[in-house]
Amino acid sequence: MATGLLTEEAAERIVTTCRTAIGDSLRSVTYFTRDDYEQVYLREDLERDADLSTFIGHEWRGFKTAQTAYEASELGEYDYTIRVFDNGFLVRVTTDSEGVFVTTDGLTVKDFEEVATAVESFLEEREVS
Repeated sequence: MATGLLTEEAAERIVTTCRTAIGDSLRSVTYFTRDDYEQVYLREDLERDADLSTFIGHEWRGFKTAQTAYEASELGEYDYTIRVFDNGFLVRVTTDSEGVFVTTDGLTVKDFEEVATAVESFLEEREVS
């Protein structure tokens, strides 16, 4: 499905990338920019009732705040965010111009690292093209 923000090929690639990294635990994939967003995947057993515009606003501000807050810290460069909820997790990977957040069922830390690395690679490829 072409989204307007992503080509059909790019939308399929990010979904395939996430499904390969975390399998059936994948709940949703949302691509976003500063100005717009598109949910490119939602697992069939879930309802399409989330307020994504509020999520996007929060995730974009959260990225900018975290990036600024931890600049030059001894922890190193900021990579990605994991949010933990009662019914799942959200992993956000963002660049200065775009991002992806992925929602999942329970995962291990290794699974989070794999999906974050895969999404980072997807975003880096988009910057080059």
